Amino acid sequence: MAGAWQERFDGLDAYSQTVAAVASAITPSVAGLHSSSEWGDAAGSAVVFTADGFMLTNAHVIGRATDGTARFADGTSAPFTVVGTDPLSDLAVVRAAGQTPPPVQLGDSDRLVVGQLVVAVGNPLGLAGSVTAGVVSGLGRSLPARSGNAARIIEDVIQTDAALNPGNSGGALADSRGVVVGVNTAVAGVGLGLAIPINATTRRIIDSLVGHGRVRRAFLGLVTIPAPLPDKLAERTGQDTGLRVVDVVRQSPAARAGLHRGDLVLTAGGSPVRDAQGLQRLMFAEAIGRPLQITVTRNGALVDVIAEPEELRDSPR
Repeated sequence: MAGAWQERFDGLDAYSQTVAAVASAITPSVAGLHSSSEWGDAAGSAVVFTADGFMLTNAHVIGRATDGTARFADGTSAPFTVVGTDPLSDLAVVRAAGQTPPPVQLGDSDRLVVGQLVVAVGNPLGLAGSVTAGVVSGLGRSLPARSGNAARIIEDVIQTDAALNPGNSGGALADSRGVVVGVNTAVAGVGLGLAIPINATTRRIIDSLVGHGRVRRAFLGLVTIPAPLPDKLAERTGQDTGLRVVDVVRQSPAARAGLHRGDLVLTAGGSPVRDAQGLQRLMFAEAIGRPLQITVTRNGALVDVIAEPEELRDSPR
């Protein structure tokens, strides 16, 4: 950067220049959200991600509210309406009325590496435009989420030591280029913050919320845990782990397909399944009512079954 920015930050060390540049770029596009519902008042942060006022935040920030007020770092405010929420990913989309600051650029968290610099921008404790910096402390973490009787594991959660406090939820986690790679969601302990990743799965969820106000998911009815494959089978398949079935929901698609407790799931839809996320990635709207071939090993033999996932029904907001 040149001109006024260069004069302002001349003399800063390289680290400080990077953090200051990211803060300058991102802070105007991060709003403080305030809403009320029969369940009480709620507050958090949100990030403008389109030029026409769509903002990304956490589902738990919105709760059961349908509207509220967004306040930006420059002192302006705008009413917003809730477009859609998805508690099973802890993501929500709201839309501000009128003119909003320029949108941020959404990146790809799959390119992050442990130790990489990240900057968190949000409104902790109601303090607008607060900035903290740290590093990516860990990748591939998981975070359980629940909506009514439905449960899901949020995959590939980003762990960071950038300080997060109540009110940071829904704010931006950006890389050194000012590209948003995560949505801050939880404070797990001192020096331990978590963020929902911006990746291909997240983008599908965001698109569904913008277009339909909700996310349709498929349901199989399997309860599984990762388990190693026997050595000979691992050598034959080139796959080290699968999913051990520990329970099958009664009258579920999995039960009707003939899957049993103790089965070791190897593939689904022709793709290797090494962990719960591998199966979850298939459980979106296009899988509902369509035959899904699942290969398991049972008593030393390979068994193919065909299941037809149903639509997952969870409780309303």
